[in-house]
Amino acid sequence: MAAFRWLLQIHKDVPRAARFYSEGLDFNVNVCSLRWAELQSGPLKLALVQSNSDHVLQNGHSSLLSFTVMDINSSVTKLMALGAELDGPIKYEIHGKVAALRCLDGHMLGLYEPL
Repeated sequence: MAAFRWLLQIHKDVPRAARFYSEGLDFNVNVCSLRWAELQSGPLKLALVQSNSDHVLQNGHSSLLSFTVMDINSSVTKLMALGAELDGPIKYEIHGKVAALRCLDGHMLGLYEPL
């Protein structure tokens, strides 16, 4: 049986991306260099690797990360101050609030605040 190790994202500026997740979503930074970072939130590990190539983003390959947050408005505000772009309005669904954002290198982030 395989065990989940981490989710990997490609970024142009790894330290900036690590700061984005650390300050915006309170991830702990286990390791951070110019080319590699490993962050953690509970059992989830997020690995960030550096690439100077636009090939990945130009061809539409990206990850989608979804997070449950306690205060979606606060999380959206913090992430936008760190460079994220809101992809449409915050939606008020029957089960809670949801928002979609694009982070620094265009990766999609989904936020969910349950009722």
